[in-house]
Formats: sequence, C-alpha cells, structure tokens
Amino acid sequence: MSDAVTKTVAPLRRKSNPINGKHTNGVTIDGILDEHNRQIGINSQMENIAKKTDDGGGGEGEWTSKASFMTWTMHDIVYVAIHHWIPCLFAAGVLFFTVVEYTFQMTPASSQPFDLGFVATRSLHSILASSPNLNTVLAALNTVLVGMQTTYIGCTWAVEGRPRATIAALFMFTCRGILGYSTQLPRPQEFLGSGVDYPVGNVSFFLFYSGHVAGSMIASLDMKRMQRFRLAMVFDILNVLQSIRLLGTRGHYTIDIAVGVGAGILFDSLAGKYEEMSKRHLRTTRCSLISKDSLVT
Repeated sequence: MSDAVTKTVAPLRRKSNPINGKHTNGVTIDGILDEHNRQIGINSQMENIAKKTDDGGGGEGEWTSKASFMTWTMHDIVYVAIHHWIPCLFAAGVLFFTVVEYTFQMTPASSQPFDLGFVATRSLHSILASSPNLNTVLAALNTVLVGMQTTYIGCTWAVEGRPRATIAALFMFTCRGILGYSTQLPRPQEFLGSGVDYPVGNVSFFLFYSGHVAGSMIASLDMKRMQRFRLAMVFDILNVLQSIRLLGTRGHYTIDIAVGVGAGILFDSLAGKYEEMSKRHLRTTRCSLISKDSLVT
C-alpha cells in the first residue's frame, strides 16, 4: 500500500537541483528573495507618495525647491541650443509671428485675400494667362496625376489586400467635404480654369483643402512604407510641381496646399491606428469565441 502511494505522489513533485541552489523549473531562491524585496520597496515608495499627497505635497517651499527650471545651468541652456536647435527655432518663430500678428494690417472685407503663394507665382500666372494652350496641357497632366494616385490607392486594397491607404483617402475626402462646405472661401478673381482639369468640366469645387495634394501625400507615404522609394520620390516631385501649378492658376490658396500636406499625413496615421484597433478587436473576439467553445465542449 505504501509503495502505491509513493508511486502516485512522486510524479506530482519536482526535484530540486542542488547545484547553485537552482530548481529544475528555472526559478532560484535568490531570485524569489530579490523579487520579494523589490515588492517591499515599491510598496514603501507608494506609501511615502500617498503620505506626501495627504500632507499637501510638503508645502510651498518644497514645491519651489524642486522646480525643474531652478536646476538649469548655463551649460544646460547651451546644450539645448546646440543639440535641440529645431525646437529653439520654432520657439523663435512663435515670438516673431506673435509680433507680426499683433501689428500687421488686416485685409479689408472689400479686398481679395492676400496670398504669399500668389505673389511668388505671379510670373507663372502671367505666362499661363497669355498661353491658354499651355494651361490646358498642364491641366491635363495634372488630371493624369490624379488618376495615377487614385489607381495606386485603390490597387493597394483591391490587388495587394492592404486597405490602409484606401481608408486614409476615404477619411480625408470626407473631412475635406465637411470643412469645404462649412467655410466656402471665395474663388480668386485671377483663377485660370480648364475643361480638362480635375474635376473635369469646369465644375465647382471646394477650395479648402487641396485633395490633389493630400491624395498624393497618402500615396507617397504608402510607397515609402512598402520601400518603393523611387516611386515615392517621383510622386513627391510631381506633387511639388502640382502645388506650384495650382498656385499659378489660382486654383488653391497657399493654406489649401499646406493643409493638404498635413491632411495626408494625419489621415494616413489615423488609418493606421484604425487598422491596429480593428486587429485588436478581432483578436479579442476570436479569443472570446474560443473560450465559449471550450466551455461548451
């Protein structure tokens, strides 16, 4: 009887390896003690934080003595200026444009909006205005670019099975429609239209923001993500030329172009987050279904 009990109990126990005090399951006695001591230290730190919170943070003197800026030295300031010059440049920009904003003469309601991009492309506008055929050719080429980016974005989903760029384009154009209808900017007086320009047929369109530029950005970002760097570089160059043409024909304001670039980046990022969220939800749903099936069986 005792032999039977011994045979039954023995497999349920793991034998320890006496060498270095290690067990066969890979857990050491020293590791258990270290983890126990670490937990005690964490608990004591939490108790101290809770005590300081209850006491009001240690008073005003302790608060000011621990302020970060009071520990800064001239060496720290020089280090930031050298190694973090981009944020410093933006800080200077904030100061500069704060002065400009509070001192410049605002455009009166009776005048056309001032646009720096129109000023920079004044010579191009004169050339296109004096040569309608050239304007038509450039408009046709721009429509071809729109077709290229639309085809690429659609094929990433329909052919390659990657919906991120398509989702980003759907987000972007929907938001563009909402914003474009909400604030309907006046069409520039010097606008040079063309029957072959997209949208084809000299139909009305939203000025804010540029769907041409945003769509090209979404396509370019997807190309870079797939390491199609040469194709992405071609699209970026065409996007720059497209932006110059849109300013030259007065088809968009500068702010439309700039926001179009930002919109392409933003909605591509949001589409990526949507994909991650959908995948997590799908994994959670599958796990719950597996759990239910295991309970039934």
